[in-house]
Amino acid sequence: MPTIHFTDGSQLAVANIYCIGRNYAAHAAELGNTLEPEPVVFLKPTSALLHEGSAITLPDYSNDVHHEAELVLAIGLGGKHIARDAAMSHVAGYALGLDLTARDLQTQAKNKGLPWAVAKGFDGSACLSRFIVPAQLPEPQAARFSLQVNGQIRQVGDCSLMIHDLPAIIAYLSSRFTLQPGDLIYTGTPAGVAAIQAGDVLELALDDVLKARFEVA
Repeated sequence: MPTIHFTDGSQLAVANIYCIGRNYAAHAAELGNTLEPEPVVFLKPTSALLHEGSAITLPDYSNDVHHEAELVLAIGLGGKHIARDAAMSHVAGYALGLDLTARDLQTQAKNKGLPWAVAKGFDGSACLSRFIVPAQLPEPQAARFSLQVNGQIRQVGDCSLMIHDLPAIIAYLSSRFTLQPGDLIYTGTPAGVAAIQAGDVLELALDDVLKARFEVA
């Protein structure tokens, strides 16, 4: 069973991986997507997890894999129909992640009205830093994160600009699924997504409390 790792040395077994799409208006606009009144949800298999320190391997069936930097939540206390005002008490920690997307496959699937799990769920497509405990990020909705590729800033995320904020995401997911301890939630990516290539170095940073580095094989 896959596990996530905290900076204090503790671990948590992973249950499900939920991802929120179109949660920053500028990113939706850059892809030509409409904004929805409810969160757009998709899932990745646990086999997609790739911890920092491991190399990203691009799938040989795609020629256009994009980075999508995101804040990731880990659920510590599960539940069903979690109230918004109690939602953050269910969070065990925060990390940075990359939702890697085979954009060419996703576009083909969208044009045909087909699911795009293959474009989002390939091995290594859910890159993940170590986690910090909530006390290390006391105001997560005000957090800022960034992604540099080969030393150049590609994405800057401001969590206050989320369309659906963190409590709303947790409350919504728990209204549709029973959340489990160890569930991960990728909360959406800001504008600036772009293709990555072999040899690229990707560096994530969350305020001043967390950093992670990935190399593309």
